[in-house]
Amino acid sequence: MAGVPRNFRLLEELEKGEKGIGDGSVSYGLESPDDTYMSSWIGTIIGPNNTAHENRIYSLKIVCDKDYPMKPPQVRFTSKVNMACVNQANGNIEPKTFAILSGWNPKYTIETVLTELRREMQSPANKKLPQPPEGTNF
Repeated sequence: MAGVPRNFRLLEELEKGEKGIGDGSVSYGLESPDDTYMSSWIGTIIGPNNTAHENRIYSLKIVCDKDYPMKPPQVRFTSKVNMACVNQANGNIEPKTFAILSGWNPKYTIETVLTELRREMQSPANKKLPQPPEGTNF
């Protein structure tokens, strides 16, 4: 990724996020169209079938600071969710328990993070965990 300015990289990600991804199970975009630094993002994950997350829509906040993509974004669920990698006090994704963040590679994207979180919902450790009532937030 060396040589590609941060904002060019984020513009590419924004364009891809606005077009939609694959089956529509994850989506993302800027929190505000006035965010010229492109640091505050929102994301959505539709819970995978055959899990406790099925038919649920989860909202997240993603912050790409000045060091992105060399360092991972900060990711936080705003919708309450019960998962091993989520701090139950504030919704933050704990990097030490979520491999994509702990083993960050600058080639990873916001889409990578959201897709891997959705995959994590399907893992044996998370797929049957009881979930908070729908519509509750951190």
